[in-house]
Amino acid sequence: MTLRYNEEQRLLADSARDFLAARSPVSAQRRLRDEGARAGFDTQLWRDAVELGWSAIPFPEQLGGLDFGCMGLGPVFEAIGHNLAPTPLLSSVVLAGSLLHLAGSARQQATWLQPLISGERRLALAVDERARHQPRDIAMAAVANAEGFRLHGEKFWVVDGVGADAFVVAARTDGQPGDAHGISLFLVPADTPGVECSPLPLIDSRNCGRLRLDQVQLDAQALLGAPGQAWSALDAALDRGRACLAAELLGAAQQLFQTTLDYLKTRVQFDVPIGSFQALQHRAAQLYVDLALARSAVMAGLAALDAHELNDAQRGRLVSLAKWKAGDTAIKVANEAVQMHGGIGVTDELDVGLYLKRVRVAQACLGDRDFHCERYSALDEACA
Repeated sequence: MTLRYNEEQRLLADSARDFLAARSPVSAQRRLRDEGARAGFDTQLWRDAVELGWSAIPFPEQLGGLDFGCMGLGPVFEAIGHNLAPTPLLSSVVLAGSLLHLAGSARQQATWLQPLISGERRLALAVDERARHQPRDIAMAAVANAEGFRLHGEKFWVVDGVGADAFVVAARTDGQPGDAHGISLFLVPADTPGVECSPLPLIDSRNCGRLRLDQVQLDAQALLGAPGQAWSALDAALDRGRACLAAELLGAAQQLFQTTLDYLKTRVQFDVPIGSFQALQHRAAQLYVDLALARSAVMAGLAALDAHELNDAQRGRLVSLAKWKAGDTAIKVANEAVQMHGGIGVTDELDVGLYLKRVRVAQACLGDRDFHCERYSALDEACA
């Protein structure tokens, strides 16, 4: 298991960095926010990213992918975090796409996964039903009937849910909330009667939805995999998303750290740059160390997902470590950036506040620091 990008991955990193720097600087995120773009991202930018092959990165070649794995996604998400570039890569490709790959039938993959890779369709994953991410606490019931299944209930924090062509919905066909057994996955087209996805505003101005299913009737073909046996695929897909979010958080933290260093070198007080003050130097040095540790954790988490010699518990433990460390470090960097910039750091005049808001949301998405500390401890016991 390597903790460094190989030559192909470095080329992908350079390509993603140059593409987003030219096409999606931070000013583009400001424009999308100010215009109130319904999709939350630039649809033309996403089409161009698809042409670059981003949507094909994690999937095997026989399904139309590039088979670059999660390590191939890492540098792209770092570039996304660096530029605060909103795209549906996480929601549609990494989360929903992974579930189609892991649990979908050949027919479902032909109908949904291949159009997803080509950019013709966009999917979103609907899991959480509470304020905090707890995927085992699914309570939404999928009641079997003569026609298939009937779903009723609500899902929150559906990333890029507004405008999605379909949803992968996690519901319970057996067991009780908290049980891994009994969770099933369903493909629900957005135009199905009884389906409504409304915007759920967040501080980072990204596309997030609240999904309502009002006695939605689905046929048996909507089921992904075997009924009640979806936890393994769901957990694997969520781990892929967590590792990619960790890479995005790392990219955002690195850019915010560099921005702060530049400010320390140019802001003059008492006739000297404030970067010459020892107290600020010590704080910056600590952030540098935290960033180096976060990079090691993120690289280990990405590599673990592609390492066949590890079991599920070992992979999950490294992914939770990566998400916790990247989130913790990004929040530290964002807080220190605001402090070192002074009062202007929280105004809309500077980009610091935009990074702070995105870091807060990304850190909470798919499990915050507390969630991953608890998960790491539980998986550590499983690996012992």
